[in-house]
Amino acid sequence: MRYGVVRALAGGVVALGASALLGGCGTLSSGPAPVCTDTKEALQQYMTQVRGASASDPAPWGQATEKLAGRLDELADEADGDLKKVLEAEAGRLRAAAPAVGTGDVAQLDTVMKQLPARIGDACD
Repeated sequence: MRYGVVRALAGGVVALGASALLGGCGTLSSGPAPVCTDTKEALQQYMTQVRGASASDPAPWGQATEKLAGRLDELADEADGDLKKVLEAEAGRLRAAAPAVGTGDVAQLDTVMKQLPARIGDACD
């Protein structure tokens, strides 16, 4: 029974995360650096990947989350100041959530995804 609940929650993360990421990051494209635009694109690619992943197989979710963390680290290397710090912190939070996501536990990822757009959006303003 718990497995089914986790799968249902995983589907909710995609639905809520997609609207939050795409809505909350609208300010990224007008940010102070091209890094903000690239970050928005990375987030959109992530949402596309997890939407296409099966809820019955959590491994691709963990892999996609790990990949997004790596991309945010790369973008942090191109940024400076507050944006660099925020991207590094968010990459760390995603990396910490990835192992649990890979086993079907999306609670930590849900928290990260709810906060990520505002944190990055604020740094890009």
